[in-house]
Amino acid sequence: MLKEEDIALFREQTKGSKKIKQDTFTPPRNINLSKKIEIKDIREKEDTLFFFSDEYEPLLEEESAVKYLRENEDSYLLKQLRRGDFTPELFLDLHGLTREQAKLELASLIQACLKEHIFCASIMTGYGTYTLKKQIPRWLVQHPKIRALHQAPKEWGGNAAILILLDV
Repeated sequence: MLKEEDIALFREQTKGSKKIKQDTFTPPRNINLSKKIEIKDIREKEDTLFFFSDEYEPLLEEESAVKYLRENEDSYLLKQLRRGDFTPELFLDLHGLTREQAKLELASLIQACLKEHIFCASIMTGYGTYTLKKQIPRWLVQHPKIRALHQAPKEWGGNAAILILLDV
């Protein structure tokens, strides 16, 4: 509690002063979460596209079934992929797309798998001119989250599809 003489001293010192009028309004910051999420998704897709170089030539056996196993992974994973032990949870159909469109869709698929914690996915390349069928594995082996890939068994697309295992 203040003493009576302290209050009197305060009033004497502030005599003749005017009350300040508060006439400015500072609106609260409006955080647009949907815009932030959209920007984050674009950045993630760009980061994933960074891994897909068209010049990189991995050592893949193209005469037999397409297959790849990341270094230090169990070779049994390839056998499981070939037999169809893994059931793909996401399917990507690239029929009729250009190389650039396919690259964007592939980046989106990997991002979706990572976001949804999906372990196995199927990519339908089709036959066509064999451009995508040859290029898709070359892009996939460059991505650090791809553990293994193998030509899909018949029930998941056969020669026209690739099964991938991701590190989620």
